[in-house]
Amino acid sequence: MEMHAREAPDDEEYDMKNLRWFTLGIIGGLIAAHLINKDPRGHELFEQVDARITEFTDRMSDAYRDQQSTLHAIASDVSASVANASSVQQTN
Repeated sequence: MEMHAREAPDDEEYDMKNLRWFTLGIIGGLIAAHLINKDPRGHELFEQVDARITEFTDRMSDAYRDQQSTLHAIASDVSASVANASSVQQTN
């Protein structure tokens, strides 16, 4: 039995195949979501998922704002300390 070496796929051809599969996956997902959303149970499922996503993003936003205010307070303290040290050094 003689083995034939496979040719490496052309990069451009390979990219186009991947793009086609990706596009078909997106379209298929959108069609499936549309059909599921038509069913009352599916609609309720999507509402629950949306509520959980909203809750998650709200928590992330709150945590970001808390961290931002903490870092702002630290930066203000450092700035005040540097200004204080600078004025003390100038008087000496």
